[in-house]
Amino acid sequence: MRRVNSGGPVAVADTVDDVADFGMPVAAARPEPLRTEFDFELPRGYLDDKDVLHTQGTMRLATARDELLPLHDDRVKQNPAYLTVVLLARVITRLGSLEGDDVRTTVIERLFASDLAFLQDLYRRINTEGHTHAAVTCPACHERFAVDLAGGRLGEQ
Repeated sequence: MRRVNSGGPVAVADTVDDVADFGMPVAAARPEPLRTEFDFELPRGYLDDKDVLHTQGTMRLATARDELLPLHDDRVKQNPAYLTVVLLARVITRLGSLEGDDVRTTVIERLFASDLAFLQDLYRRINTEGHTHAAVTCPACHERFAVDLAGGRLGEQ
């Protein structure tokens, strides 16, 4: 929706993301409420010892404590790359039927590489950008739109 005032056209939207990059100032954008948990769907899924595939999960925002405590973990001191495993085990609150403390480092270690990469990107996105959306442009028609990177299986829309 556009309004015209003495200063020229102004975009009016529910959120700043709705009018991002349209070259117009944003007026009356309502701040989004703080989200602390984000649902996701793994590209492949975690296959447990009983051959149950877990694909749906929830990740919460990380706290300073989440990022500091793993630095004192001996596994991280011996292998700094293990920080990702410890950190993800702290912030994933649900993975399929596994809840809270059931999502341990051993679960994260057994994820497929594509799922680990997906979770690393999701962690970065929600903790630095505060959302799971990305702005994209259709290569065919050049229309701009947003996609939610946290949902959908490979090949699905």
